[in-house]
Amino acid sequence: MLLSDAERENIEQEIASLKNTMQSVMAQIPKWQREAQEKIKELNSQIAGFAIKPLFTELRNGYSAIAQASTYLERVENDIIEHFDSFLEKESSSQEQFLPGISAMKGNFFNRYKVNVLVDNSHTSGAPVVIEDKPACQNLVGDIEHLSQMGALVTDFTLIKPGALHRANGGYLLIDARRLLLEPLAWEALKKALRTRQIRIESLAQLYSLVSTVSLEPEPIPLEVSLEPEPIPLEVKVILLGDRMLYSLLSSHDPDFSELFKVAADFEDDLQNNAESRLAYARIISAIAKKDGLCHFERSAVARIVEHGCRLSGDATRLSAHIQSIADLVRETDYYARQNRSTRATAKEVQEAIDARTVRASRIREKIREATLRNTLLIDTSTEKTGQINGLAVYSLGDQSFGHPGRITARVSLGKGEVIDIEREVEMGGPIHSKGVLILSGFLAARFGIEQPLSLSASLVFEQSYSGVEGDSASSAELYALLSALSNVPIRQWLAVTGSVNQHGEVQAIGGVNEKIEGFFDLCSARGLDGRHGVMIPVSNIDNLMLR
Repeated sequence: MLLSDAERENIEQEIASLKNTMQSVMAQIPKWQREAQEKIKELNSQIAGFAIKPLFTELRNGYSAIAQASTYLERVENDIIEHFDSFLEKESSSQEQFLPGISAMKGNFFNRYKVNVLVDNSHTSGAPVVIEDKPACQNLVGDIEHLSQMGALVTDFTLIKPGALHRANGGYLLIDARRLLLEPLAWEALKKALRTRQIRIESLAQLYSLVSTVSLEPEPIPLEVSLEPEPIPLEVKVILLGDRMLYSLLSSHDPDFSELFKVAADFEDDLQNNAESRLAYARIISAIAKKDGLCHFERSAVARIVEHGCRLSGDATRLSAHIQSIADLVRETDYYARQNRSTRATAKEVQEAIDARTVRASRIREKIREATLRNTLLIDTSTEKTGQINGLAVYSLGDQSFGHPGRITARVSLGKGEVIDIEREVEMGGPIHSKGVLILSGFLAARFGIEQPLSLSASLVFEQSYSGVEGDSASSAELYALLSALSNVPIRQWLAVTGSVNQHGEVQAIGGVNEKIEGFFDLCSARGLDGRHGVMIPVSNIDNLMLR
């Protein structure tokens, strides 16, 4: 049916009006959706609030005395209500199934409700005492660890790890000074913490731009935790353990050291050999045996270990305070006692342990003795010679030392009154040895050159010495060799001599007297003792005698 123009125009107007109405309605749909979502969210929040408010009220009542805890719990409650939909179980999407990193990132959302307890001293009695065996920078001040997710390193506050300063805060921290200085940046980090009295955890990787990290963006709320936590007030006593040389170097070269470490305690290396000290040795041996489950030590074994302690100190009137050496000997003695199928350790097993130590480090000593017995190294122990004497030297290899004689010769001729030290001239003599030769030169000049200059020239040398000479313990032997050469009076070669001499001709004490005597004894014993052999030592070294 054909419509008239008026009807057609009327229909078009109705269509246009309906279109405008529909457009206005469609424009309102997003708004209605938002309003509906907001109302649904508000309703869900109310429902979530009804569900958790009683729980948080009870929880806050338990911590009502701690204002910060109450504030924190209130914020946790509001955050759970705001993000309640994250607690609803949902089916994982296909994207999450093929990209596990997305699921892991969504799982990390709940880390915000965790509590990262750095230190818990609730079960500690008294002030904490912490011994840090590996004082690296991150082990001292803490560290911020990272996780790899989808090719990026991310972190959160649960990955903040405490350091030794956190654990020792309010107490004491013991550190080996040498290990501390060997760790990069650790010394400066410790000084910074002590100087500012604060522990500031810093990620070394982020500090030196070694990695690209996704860090937290803290809101301006006082309790918000960030990647750079607020510094923790530090109140700790740090005790550095080390040797005297290290203390001297730090005091001389680090201006902060004396300011931060004001109290120095210098402990003795040995103690008096009296009844109290010997009883302390016995108690230490008993404690080590009980701790390590060792066999029982009889009185003879304890007495032999005490003697060994005197030997370690190098003085019969002293006992070594190096407990580690004693503990090692106790454990080795237990081994030999068990090898002998004995339930008790005696002096015999202690001696076996000591002899085994000597044998293990005797390669060089036996080589030198063998060369001497074959006359490759010329040492006379049976005749008399002019201008020749047997001096004694000590060789140190690790923790083992041994002595061996060395031939010293002197030659004199007309000259300008000088004593030539051949070792010094060829730069094989150390400064202390050169000093000893100059001192005996002064003695000779004062004794024989008062009225007129000495018209002689003398030379001194350690024969067959290829590794240099150091120390002044042979200066008296060198003096005797010179006097023998001057007077043409022979010296008995079956006697060895040790001791230093001053410008007044007085013989002074030396070190290593036990090793020197034993070294000459071993050589003479290998060649055959005849009752004449002996060693001349300074009288002031008598207290140091602790021969095996």
